[in-house]
Amino acid sequence: MFPVSAGAGRAQPVVLAAPSGTGKTTIAHRLVEGTGEFVFSVSATTRAPRKGERNGMDYEFMERRQFEERAQRGEFAEWAEVHGNLYGTPRRALEEAAGRGEFVVLDIDVQGARQIRANFPGALLVFVIPPSAEVLVSRLRRRGTEADDEVVRRLRSAREELLRAAEFDHVVVNDDLARAVAEVRRVARAGGARKGADVALMIAQLTSQIDRVLEERFQNVGA
Repeated sequence: MFPVSAGAGRAQPVVLAAPSGTGKTTIAHRLVEGTGEFVFSVSATTRAPRKGERNGMDYEFMERRQFEERAQRGEFAEWAEVHGNLYGTPRRALEEAAGRGEFVVLDIDVQGARQIRANFPGALLVFVIPPSAEVLVSRLRRRGTEADDEVVRRLRSAREELLRAAEFDHVVVNDDLARAVAEVRRVARAGGARKGADVALMIAQLTSQIDRVLEERFQNVGA
């Protein structure tokens, strides 16, 4: 278990989850830059590296068989299959960070967040959302790797994931990167915070926008 101290600012896992293209990975990296207070947990995955990604730095890339063998041995604190690929958080990384009293940052999906909450009740679960569906589509397009059918699949997944925001301790709107990073730092140091009353409205607006984008711009994709 993670060390627990009384009051705010205790060391705890900080879980960042969000729909694809929302910017949670960038937030995770910014959290750990220039400070030893937050450390980045490198996830394992069976997906192929994207351009510029480095093994052991961005992800621990491995074959599916190797991943499944490690999962059977209980080496992951959480793992899940997302878009046909396996992702997992090595237990050893969490245990080592806990021993140092650090805020270990987990960049995972909503399925993994549930498992972390079950295994580490003191974890802070943060859900990151885009300011609008149009911004989400723009960010997916900017990757340069997403065809229309993939954009549609990720938008539909985003809609389903947004409905899980109520399970999280805090919701951050990533409309400005520096502000979003500062907000996560503040909430972690304060020992956690609850969502504002307007979160339900924001989620309803986003899901409605996604429905409209799918209908108006991608209605013939994947039909």
